[in-house]
Amino acid sequence: MAIRRALAQKRDGAALAANVWTALLEAYLAGGMDDAQMAALLMACVLRGLDAHETRALTAAFVASGETLTPPDPRTVDKHSTGGVGDTATLIVVPLVAACGIPVAKLSGRALGHTGGTLDKLEAVPGVRTDLTPERFFACVREAGCAIAAHSDRLVPADKRIYALRDRTATVAQAGLIAASIVSKKLAGGARSIVYDVKTGRGALLDDEGQARALAHAMVTLSAAFGRHAVALVSDMEEPLGPAIGSGLETIEARDFLSGARRDERLETLCIALGTRMLRVADFAGEAESALREALANGAGAERFERMLAAQGAEPGALHELREHPRSAVARAPRSGYVVAVDALALGELARELVEREGPSAGVRVAVRIGDAVAAGAILATVYGEDAAAAQAAQAFSLWDAPPPGRPLIYDEIEAAPVGRSAAAGSGVSTLETK
Repeated sequence: MAIRRALAQKRDGAALAANVWTALLEAYLAGGMDDAQMAALLMACVLRGLDAHETRALTAAFVASGETLTPPDPRTVDKHSTGGVGDTATLIVVPLVAACGIPVAKLSGRALGHTGGTLDKLEAVPGVRTDLTPERFFACVREAGCAIAAHSDRLVPADKRIYALRDRTATVAQAGLIAASIVSKKLAGGARSIVYDVKTGRGALLDDEGQARALAHAMVTLSAAFGRHAVALVSDMEEPLGPAIGSGLETIEARDFLSGARRDERLETLCIALGTRMLRVADFAGEAESALREALANGAGAERFERMLAAQGAEPGALHELREHPRSAVARAPRSGYVVAVDALALGELARELVEREGPSAGVRVAVRIGDAVAAGAILATVYGEDAAAAQAAQAFSLWDAPPPGRPLIYDEIEAAPVGRSAAAGSGVSTLETK
């Protein structure tokens, strides 16, 4: 009866008290609340919304459902992306920040829908393990300065069960539920500072910029409420972030970026932006951007990447032996003009299908950006793994006679620090800043 009353209250638009959220999650994990009842509650949340107090209560209940880790270094920072296409930033930024002396303990996920999962990219390197126990996870952080691993079943088990139900019941895209899910995992992982990359555009989970800003605001303020210093960037996903799309291709992209063999300007801009924020929230003593660029120039970031992979079981030389699929075909421009749109969603789905059929060395590498002028017959993209897919890739590019209007890579920045830790303004009190 108590469960039914809570469902009816949420259905009618009332906010549920913190102790009710705790009781509901405990009942669900213990079998006293079934999937049908939880699905009804989730749909009520989507239709009626969650206020800030409810989101905080749900987050706390998620964290309380499992263990909470304590990292070996209090400066440890974490980073989270809401997912996109060609988003290789994590594989680049994590070792770069570690090379600057700030430990990074990154808990990541697998591919969801058309977005590439960081764990899938790492596991393209033979021998790499991401299913680490919390003890081994932090041992890797001590050995290499950074680690990227899957969420342990010992952390936020309630969220794991409920997220699977959200996926089945079309109740994923609700800002409060998303924020509680993401932030609870970061809190349980133990990092004291967090940087969020919230994507917006046709290749993102949230294609509406206003919704992306709202989610960024929710995650930052929620993190600060639990004592974390957090920054969120709202970044563009109207086209792939980096040229490579596909698990193995993106790992190759990160390797070549860090070594200096190949660096995409758009990818570099966001990586430096994310890295500087990670260093800042972790109270890095030096000039953040200069330190990151030095770690790129002197090879320290590349060395740290290899050290992390080795700590997680990579076979010797495996990273350098990664190659694109030997079978490839190119997608060419049918006419001259300007690239006015790139369907990131279509390219992401194509790359995922290729990887599923042909393995991690398959995928797509884009050769042009929105705004580029191309001649008829110019290469738009290279498809690895299946020749016939080149025609499908070509359809993702739209050409026109005039160039499109410009747009920013980063739309917004939101920062909040808990009481006692200053944000960029140095106020020393709980703050929220939009830049």
